[in-house]
Amino acid sequence: MLYARFIKRGCDIVAAAAILILALPLLALVWIAVRLALGAPVLYFSERAGKGGRPFLIAKFRSMTNATGPDGTLLPDAERLTPFGRLLRRTSLDELPQLASVLTGSMSMIGPRPLPVRYISRYSPRQARRLEVLPGLTGWAQIHGRNSLDWPTRLELDVQYVDMLNRWYAPFLDLWIALSTVLQLAWQALTGRGIAAPGSATMTEL
Repeated sequence: MLYARFIKRGCDIVAAAAILILALPLLALVWIAVRLALGAPVLYFSERAGKGGRPFLIAKFRSMTNATGPDGTLLPDAERLTPFGRLLRRTSLDELPQLASVLTGSMSMIGPRPLPVRYISRYSPRQARRLEVLPGLTGWAQIHGRNSLDWPTRLELDVQYVDMLNRWYAPFLDLWIALSTVLQLAWQALTGRGIAAPGSATMTEL
């Protein structure tokens, strides 16, 4: 479809560039706050699976300390996640650096969230179809519960998005997801819902 193949990428570039320009003062403030609260490095990099399963690095503002146990290994997420880090996650400000990945073409504004490369071998053939499109900053699964969803539901919603992206209403679907995301971010900031899996500080392993 014309939208999925050509127009969507143009929309990604315009949207990501506009948000980055408008958010520059906020990015600078968050950078300084992370540096003061958690020290260096300010950014956290993680290898994720992109379109076709190709690995790429995403960047986030760091929300955890580097505290380790007596054996030198990092402590569990719940023990390293600070109140400041929880605030970053609750407002999704930690995700802002990923706009750079949208500009470089590794991500889209809207699509399945990029997951660790090690998960690829754990997908069923149907679930692996989520890799047919660029991963996104937000997506169909995110506006339906984000990390509060169990893995089968979340991955099924990702595949549903891949199917719908080739329908005539795909541009309206992306617009709906974008608008819904704005509302969800406001609700998430107020309630904290959807940020982590039930009973977990972040997200459980697939």
